[in-house]
Amino acid sequence: MSSFSSLVPSWDTSSLGHPDRTPRAERLMLGQHLAHCGALRGPLRAAWTGLSRCHRLLAERALTGTLLIALVAGTAWLML
Repeated sequence: MSSFSSLVPSWDTSSLGHPDRTPRAERLMLGQHLAHCGALRGPLRAAWTGLSRCHRLLAERALTGTLLIALVAGTAWLML
């Protein structure tokens, strides 16, 4: 735990093998903080996951589409 003023929350996430000596009040404040950040990050994470899925879908189709266009263009060029 850092040795700052007890009025300002200061969290250290590593106990370096020693027992956790974080006061219960600070653990509760940290839990509330993490829950609040998680709630704010939830919609962003869902949007990011959706964008990643769309990107992956388009990337898979891009190669197939490019090859199909090249095949059609090559066939049309040979027929002329």
